[in-house]
Amino acid sequence: MDDTEQLLTIGVFARRVGLTSSALRFYDDCGLLRPARVDAVTGYRRYGAGQAPRAVKLRQLRAAGLPLVDAAVVLDGAEDAARDVLRAHLERTRRTADEARAVVEGLLREASGAPEHRGIRARARIGGAELASAVRQVAPAAATGAAREEFPVLGCVLLELVDGEVRWVATDRYRLAVRVLRPDGFEGGPRRVLIAADTARSLAEWAVRQVTVDIECAAEAAGARLRSGADRREVPEGAVQGRSGSEEPGVFPDYRLMLEGLETGRHRVIVDRVGLRDAVTGRAGPVSLSVGAGQGDAADSGGSSVPDSGGSMVPDTAGDAGDLAAGPVLEVTGGGREPVRMRVVRTGPGLRIAFDPAVLVPALEAGVGPDVLLEIAAPDRPVLVRSADQGSFTTLVMPVREGAGADVSDAGRTDG
Repeated sequence: MDDTEQLLTIGVFARRVGLTSSALRFYDDCGLLRPARVDAVTGYRRYGAGQAPRAVKLRQLRAAGLPLVDAAVVLDGAEDAARDVLRAHLERTRRTADEARAVVEGLLREASGAPEHRGIRARARIGGAELASAVRQVAPAAATGAAREEFPVLGCVLLELVDGEVRWVATDRYRLAVRVLRPDGFEGGPRRVLIAADTARSLAEWAVRQVTVDIECAAEAAGARLRSGADRREVPEGAVQGRSGSEEPGVFPDYRLMLEGLETGRHRVIVDRVGLRDAVTGRAGPVSLSVGAGQGDAADSGGSSVPDSGGSMVPDTAGDAGDLAAGPVLEVTGGGREPVRMRVVRTGPGLRIAFDPAVLVPALEAGVGPDVLLEIAAPDRPVLVRSADQGSFTTLVMPVREGAGADVSDAGRTDG
């Protein structure tokens, strides 16, 4: 602080910045807004006039409901970190507001007794092509075969109307797919409906031919109704065959706990999506992906391949070795095929991780755009598969232990 700067008592400073004296003492204790000077004898706090902008910003952040930990990042953290914190808080407040509005609107409808709303618990309007795309992305993650026989509920797709959003979710315990849609109109909620995966696919075939689709969930009955004009599709609750042979609704896994429990990825790898899919497809048994984990130099990988400028795979000749050495390389090995090497953009230390191709390939095929981002916390933790072109679609894929058999190990389940 400049010794010539005007010092203000805590009361004067509090009035200038719109805070109370007690709030200033609290922020001093928290380390967010230290006084410019504290009298060693009396303990009186003095603030510099130049501290006013910080105090005003702190008051605004707290008025917006930002936690103190996040406020500290905005005030003192890097610009990128501050923006991330603010965007995350904006999303939280938006969802809270949407949920509150939906509850109040539902109570108003009940009070009014309007016949057109009576008995309807939730309603949302989605573009037909968008709805079809969401189902086609998510449905492949539903369980099939023996897994569906053991856990019939996993052979269903979850349709959820909540927080002003329409969500489609599917999981077979080894992968999880979630697509979030922002409807043009939303009323009521929350509502959850289980739909058999085959039924969901048939709905997608119908929806893609519609301009818009209204999804309606009644309060007095299970299931849902999809409507486009006079054309309707009644969707019963996905009753599933229990182990005793009786019809049971089943309990769908809590995918939110799965997503909220994700660790921050230490490794981020961006690679050509189609190239990686082709490199993994056709391999029998677990396939290993390595980046900077003792791979050796490019010139030592005879018979491997690298992508050309268009993203396709070309042989790794001696002339390409210098290009590969210029940047990080992802090497795909195992499964009875020759190694394939691809250029990548990467952050974090070197890593080696293994996947079952039957699980990884569908996740890559469901993505959108030329690139895929793999966020990896550890070789034995769920891997987040993301696309820069569609942030509303999330896929989790469980890795397997290297050297494991072709079947996915029990350690690789998304249900914990």
